[in-house]
Amino acid sequence: MQLYSIASGSSGNCIYVGDENKGFLEDVGISVKRVREGLCEQGLSLDRLEGIFITHEHSDHIAGLAALLRKNPVPVYSTADTIEKIWEKCNMNNISPDIFHSIKSVDEIEIDKYVIKSFPISHDAVDPVCYTIENGPGKVGIATDMGTYSDLVIEHLCDCDAILLEANHDINLLQVGPYPYQLKMRILSDKGHLSNDASARLLKEVVNRRLKKVVLGHLSEHNNFPELAYNTVAYEMQSSSSWKEYGTELVVADRRVPTMPVAV
Repeated sequence: MQLYSIASGSSGNCIYVGDENKGFLEDVGISVKRVREGLCEQGLSLDRLEGIFITHEHSDHIAGLAALLRKNPVPVYSTADTIEKIWEKCNMNNISPDIFHSIKSVDEIEIDKYVIKSFPISHDAVDPVCYTIENGPGKVGIATDMGTYSDLVIEHLCDCDAILLEANHDINLLQVGPYPYQLKMRILSDKGHLSNDASARLLKEVVNRRLKKVVLGHLSEHNNFPELAYNTVAYEMQSSSSWKEYGTELVVADRRVPTMPVAV
């Protein structure tokens, strides 16, 4: 199994989890062309998808969903309220509602050899969730778009082999940056996004002997830089004896192009 970020950032998100034969997408916030090209780079294709899991209804997570479904109508899973919002916001012409499957915010779904678990997060969306995906002994977690994190988030991530974790912004850059005051307050709120510092604090809670790689994702285009996110989190993690003992690797996902997949 592999965790493969096709795109992760404030301008669009799409993550593949699976093997060389079949797997799943989490979110489709980029064009079908970019999804297809990203999959092709790893010898994958749209017709090998088993399903799509949507975290919430913001455009950077669903912008390309309808177009993809018209080309390849695979099952879509999300909470009922999120599905309703998708149908309100997207042009769903020529797409059957039957391919949408409602899940609960805390749920477990088995599809073939995969177990997908959802868990609620704190974000300004109607019913947002994140997911972990297990395949036998391997487990990956994808956790972004959280203004804060809960014990339940920690519980779901604390035994993963690989995690894609939000490091959205640097607080100082955001505060002095060009965003309107209300948008800054929204991002900094408990319903906004995790800062680099908050990402490091969460990582300290979930680092474990199994965790081999952490991919920092969902970086802001205007309020963060890959080097800054990496250095901030890496500096904080150096104080963790567990981090040093386990030798977990830290990388940053690219916002615009695919990032090398993580094998689990």
